Amino acid sequence: MATIVVKQIGSPIRRPAIQRQTLIGLGLNKMHKTSELEDTPSVRGMIRKIPHLVEIVEEKA
Repeated sequence: MATIVVKQIGSPIRRPAIQRQTLIGLGLNKMHKTSELEDTPSVRGMIRKIPHLVEIVEEKA
């Protein structure tokens, strides 16, 4: 299955709790940390909810 590497680029300080929880759901909790996840619609939806806090670094087939 395809995977994507997601990097946290924004701080969750002074953000709504739901955005903090979404970061934790993606396996991120500190600045510049990366997480490799399966490329599924649910993961893509989580990334779409917080585009100002994360970036997709790499997509692997």
